[in-house]
Amino acid sequence: MPGGVAVHWFRKGLRLADNHALAAGLAEGPAHVLPIFILDKWHANPRNVGPTRFRFILESLQALDTSLKAAGVATGLCVLRGEPAEVFPAVWGAARAVQKGKDGRVVLSFDSADENEPHVRANDRRVMALASEHGVDVAAVESDHYLHNPNAYDSAGGGAALTTFAALVKVLPKLGKVAAPIPAPKALPFDAKLSAALLDNIAEEASTPIPSDSLFAPFTTSHFGGAVPDTAAKFPGGEAEGLARLKRAVIDNKKWVKGFDKPSTVPTALEPSTTVLSPYLTHGCVSARTVWDGIRQAHGSEPPLVQTTLSGQVLWRELWLLVCRRTPNVGRMEGNPLARQIPWDENPELVKAWEEGRTGYPFIDAIMTQLRTEGWIHHLARHMTACFLTRGDLWQSWEAGAKVFDRHLIDADWSLNNCNWMWLSCTAFFHQFFRCYSPVAFGQKYDKKGVYIRHYVPALKHMPDKYIYTPWLAPLDVQKKAKCVVGKDYPAPVVPDHTAASKANMDRMKKAFDANKAGAAAIQALFSGKRKAAGDVATAKKAKRVKA
Repeated sequence: MPGGVAVHWFRKGLRLADNHALAAGLAEGPAHVLPIFILDKWHANPRNVGPTRFRFILESLQALDTSLKAAGVATGLCVLRGEPAEVFPAVWGAARAVQKGKDGRVVLSFDSADENEPHVRANDRRVMALASEHGVDVAAVESDHYLHNPNAYDSAGGGAALTTFAALVKVLPKLGKVAAPIPAPKALPFDAKLSAALLDNIAEEASTPIPSDSLFAPFTTSHFGGAVPDTAAKFPGGEAEGLARLKRAVIDNKKWVKGFDKPSTVPTALEPSTTVLSPYLTHGCVSARTVWDGIRQAHGSEPPLVQTTLSGQVLWRELWLLVCRRTPNVGRMEGNPLARQIPWDENPELVKAWEEGRTGYPFIDAIMTQLRTEGWIHHLARHMTACFLTRGDLWQSWEAGAKVFDRHLIDADWSLNNCNWMWLSCTAFFHQFFRCYSPVAFGQKYDKKGVYIRHYVPALKHMPDKYIYTPWLAPLDVQKKAKCVVGKDYPAPVVPDHTAASKANMDRMKKAFDANKAGAAAIQALFSGKRKAAGDVATAKKAKRVKA
């Protein structure tokens, strides 16, 4: 039955073009569309979402607000704060209340498969149950965050979980070509009189009121709990920005796209040697189908299903989303069927030094500074710093590293982030633990003069090329001349000898691999040994304090 109010819930589909969930809501024939975004407690917490990542979200919401107004929704995007299960009953109640003398119909449209996080899935179940209780019709789709509907992979694969790139590529031909993206609606149904009453009613009924005219201002200060950076963003958020980047980097760059080889790109380039479309995919400013179509245009044919190609990068994303859709406890080691059980150390001070770029290894510190300030780092830089934190040098859990990346990356996607950390720490997918990145030699391979380091670690800008990756080896007079004395102006290395540390960690990793192959009893013995070693260290420290 046409008419009523369609509430469209924007989450990771912050766009109008190729938005099938929005189209599903519009297909119900509403008289008025209320577009909403709910800032929940998790995303509003700076411990979960850092200022650079938050700014990208904020810019994407502002861009969406502008697009909605251009499409006829004069009031733009309605942003509410709180938990979805608390917010929606107030919104639905208000939507019914303003339809006096009418059928009072309310429709909720959203993409029910764009999030894999456990807390979001739990929220979705509660919202669906509440919609049923409140008599709200639901127009939910499950395809907007993927190339194909994720359920189609289950059918094509015979119900088997896809956990390798080869398995994904084998299934893809059965699904047919990736659908062309649908255009943005030219106009959205908007009833000015109904809208004014609706927003007033929501403000009265909701426990978390709507911001006033300055819709987004509260999120930059008091609500966020910390200032969003006031410097210009290197990668601004929003649908228009994402589409412009797609056109510039892909559609109009045919020769580059055809010759793209991911391992050949450069991690130390000050201007990215890749597309940097990942943040726009993460937040749905641009759909995966739209990116795939752009690659298709550049090739002039269907994109290749090869790992290292540009289309291959979109397929890796698809794979990790599917893995996390089917696998429980992906965000942690315990209870995760994919994860090898490894007795990592727990040293919050080391993790903090790594996050803040204070390890004393210039290449690592430059990478982490770029991460915190710009919200994006090259995939090989991610490999380097993840290996350093885990199996390479510091022997800290991949879970701790994933949380740091999740906090700072503007392309932080829970599924991709956890799968990549499991891979790089040799927890899952990858088993060649004897292949270890050097925090010195790896950077020198691409940037012998340390231009990248000097840019992100200005304390080292006058250090001679010979010592730019190893300033602790520079004679004191050289350090003084460079105005950078190690231990005073720049930290001493947290690990004095990378070679020794990595070799020791390879031995520990081999023991962990052997225990995981042997079974539960061997794993238990491995962790018992870790607890005993930790106890011996604590006893030694206590004895030292008593003696002092």
